[in-house]
Amino acid sequence: MTPDKQQILELLKFELKFLEDGGYGRSPHTPRRPQLIFEDSPSCLNFGDPGRPHPCSECWLMTSVPEERRNESLPCRFIPLTDQGKTIDYFYRYGTQLELEEALAGWLRKEISRIEAQGSEVQEPAAADQPNDEFSKWKRERESSCPIPIWGTGDIAGWFVLARFGSE
Repeated sequence: MTPDKQQILELLKFELKFLEDGGYGRSPHTPRRPQLIFEDSPSCLNFGDPGRPHPCSECWLMTSVPEERRNESLPCRFIPLTDQGKTIDYFYRYGTQLELEEALAGWLRKEISRIEAQGSEVQEPAAADQPNDEFSKWKRERESSCPIPIWGTGDIAGWFVLARFGSE
């Protein structure tokens, strides 16, 4: 089961805040390695696990990936961010980090607005249903391995630092 529209809206808003808070800036832990869009985000199923145990087909972003690109090893790189169809992969090859982040912010805002405009279709899951759906299980699993919750009103930048360097 894929996340519902409300959960996707929550994740899109999280990604926008993560981006705006500098989450894709250079990490002091690995300053020579650029942070990869979506892949280095706490919302990635495989965040912080180089073994990538979760298939990308389970990712909440798959509905934004064109059908013909869903079998790529990293399908999120092929989400069209611009009206011209420029993707994350395109910007990695031909653009700058600034151009990529501007296109990503624009895409995130557009997707957030689109989902919010649907209004009545976006509803919170019933409290009784929430603990049993796959998204909630995934969310609880991610939160159980984090020193600070990544959902809701938590400080994204603070969590990012703790996730990279520990709480000691």
